[in-house]
Amino acid sequence: MTERTILVVKNSWSLLVPRAEEVGARFYQKLFELDPTLRPLFKSDLESQTKKLMTMLTVVISKLQSLSDIIGQVNALAQRHVHYGARPAHYQTVGQALLWTLEQNLGHRWDPETRQAWTDVYTLLANAMIAAAATAPQKTPVSEAA
Repeated sequence: MTERTILVVKNSWSLLVPRAEEVGARFYQKLFELDPTLRPLFKSDLESQTKKLMTMLTVVISKLQSLSDIIGQVNALAQRHVHYGARPAHYQTVGQALLWTLEQNLGHRWDPETRQAWTDVYTLLANAMIAAAATAPQKTPVSEAA
């Protein structure tokens, strides 16, 4: 990942942080529109989940220059997602929802360079999470537990 990619992602994210709750809500709205079967995986209050998502993204984005500092957190997050019922195919849908949400909220600031930077960052993180999830102990997803 280049320094320019990191700068573009950080700068664009800083424009969205003041509207984090709105941006997060739009993300989940789009995610469930793209794949309604994902909705049951989110048992907790969606407002709380939105705050967690936006906080996690802010932390990860702030550490893009030193991903090794947070790889443990990313791996733990991936393993928790396995327990919740997340599957590798879900990451593509999440990526689509994320890019759509960014485009909608950044407006004219969403240009080809910004799209590519976010695509690169998301792909890197999604691949890391998929790899970490593959090593997670297999458990019955929370959504399937009695």
